[in-house]
Formats: sequence, structure tokens, C-alpha cells
Amino acid sequence: MTTEAPTSEKIKVGCRACRNNTNHVVLKSITVENSSDQDPETRTWQRYQIIQCQGCEILAFLAIDGDSMIDNETGKPYEQWEVFPVWPSGRSLLEGASTLPRQLRQVYSETMNALNKGQPMLCGLGIRAVVETVAKDRGAKGKDLERRIDHLVELKVLTEDGAKILHRLRTLGNKAAHEVKAHRADELALAMDVVDHLLAAVYTLPKRAARAFK
Repeated sequence: MTTEAPTSEKIKVGCRACRNNTNHVVLKSITVENSSDQDPETRTWQRYQIIQCQGCEILAFLAIDGDSMIDNETGKPYEQWEVFPVWPSGRSLLEGASTLPRQLRQVYSETMNALNKGQPMLCGLGIRAVVETVAKDRGAKGKDLERRIDHLVELKVLTEDGAKILHRLRTLGNKAAHEVKAHRADELALAMDVVDHLLAAVYTLPKRAARAFK
């Protein structure tokens, strides 16, 4: 069943012009509902909306996939939102990222791409992968990532405070991988700040210093 309606509903989503989550008004909304032949009580829907930012007034398109299963965290039916054109966070790669080891550079670049495209689960997994790759590249030993991070302190690659931060990033990645949990955009942005500082301290700043003071 398809329903079409004008609406003055307001929602908060990312605006590609304001580079922030802003209030948008829904100008037009079309909903397509479906039901399962095997389970008539299970419903799915696709909602397509034309939205307008209330700050800069730019237009965007919002696609929503939903089903009648209740999300345990929100207590509401599950919905996945995607805004077009894709909202870039405006975040750039770390200065000197091109000098990172090849595998680390690829993992880091793909993680930043996931952040900029609003893919929180992939970003959370990528952050853990960055930490894993740094530990491997620096020869850290241990049967799991927790012990390898502690070994980085013994190798004097990390300070104890730096290790504590990496342990937090490690658990963030664990939740994305094992609990299939997407973290908030502000959490991921802060985590990427930590990743940038880690890569700068271990890789890019020493190289820049060596060139500057040789």
C-alpha cells in the first residue's frame, strides 16, 4: 500500500551545507508498506521524503527503511535512515597520512570514509582495525589486542595514558563487531580525534621532525 501526504513534520538529520545535524522540515512524504505472507503481523515500509534544512534552506532526500520489530534500545520500531546527497562530515585525513605504512594507510582511509558517509558500524569496526594494525606494525606481542596494547607501552611506543585511550577504542570496536551496535556520531568523531593523535605521535610527527631538523 502506498500513501502520499504533504507534511510539516520536523526531524533532525545531517545537513551537507551546514556540516552539522540540523532541524529539517518534511515537505513531502511517500510511504510504501508491505506485509509478510508467512507472518501477517510483520510489516515493513519504505518512506521517501523531501526535506529542507531550517538553517540554510537547502533541499535533500531522505530514504527510510523500517519494520515492525521493536528496537530494544529505543523501544520503537526499527528504522534505518539515509540522506541523499550523502552528508560529508567535512573531516579530512591526517596531515601526512600519505606517509603511513601502506596497510595502515588503507585501513585508516577506509575508516575515515565510513565516518564521512555516515556508516557508524563500519567506522567502529575500522577504528578497532586501525589500533590492531598499529600494534602489528610496531611488533606488539600478546594473545589478544588488550595485551598487545599493553605491550606497546613496554616498547615505549605508547604512554600509559595513551594505552588507556586505546583500550577505550578497542571496546568501542568490540561493541560494533560483537554486539552489532552503532555508536553516535559524536562518539565516533571523538574516537577519530584519538586515532589522529595516535598516528601523528607514532608516525607522521617523527618523520616531519626528522626532515625539519636534519
